[in-house]
Amino acid sequence: HQMGANMGKNASLLDALPSGQGTLHVVMLGLDSAGKTTALYRLKFDQYLNTVPTIGFNCEKVKGMIGKAKGINFLVWDVGGQEKLRPLWKSYTRCTDGIVFVLDSVDVERMEEAKMELIRTVKSPENSGVPILVLANKQDLPGAREPRELEKLLGLIELGHGGAPGGHLWHVQPACAITGDGLHEGLEVLYEMILKRRKLAKERKKKGR
Repeated sequence: HQMGANMGKNASLLDALPSGQGTLHVVMLGLDSAGKTTALYRLKFDQYLNTVPTIGFNCEKVKGMIGKAKGINFLVWDVGGQEKLRPLWKSYTRCTDGIVFVLDSVDVERMEEAKMELIRTVKSPENSGVPILVLANKQDLPGAREPRELEKLLGLIELGHGGAPGGHLWHVQPACAITGDGLHEGLEVLYEMILKRRKLAKERKKKGR
């Protein structure tokens, strides 16, 4: 029951935030060399920066540019994806508003590994119901798999849907971090999922579930 009580607390905190104000916390995860840091700096500076493997994390404030997310502030934590660093992901996803899972859409050999890490993150109790944006990166390369196929490969369909208790809102966004294609579109969808989750939490509270 403890967990329910805590979730209730979080929900009322969320309700207290006027929508569109305050900064949303977003964590970027994914295997090493999926393109997380490139995506972060593309969003931040709108240019391509050559990056080195991340040991630890990078953190930047990013502003939404399009649609409903326009002008919204996101604090984005980009966490190193090397295997030895993945146990640290837990400490970044606690109390986060959204998770961006960056995927190398070409690297079919590591798809199973990516799926394992994604599911492990999603199934962790403290991430219950957190919206997931899968950034299907490297769509500019030959052999990049398309979103439909990636949904299957990552087992996203099994995550339940956002309306079910414990279910997740999720979306696969094709993107190219180097050119920036799809990144702001992804951020907009993530923002909409965050709002939708708040609405669902409110409704659930009203029903007294």
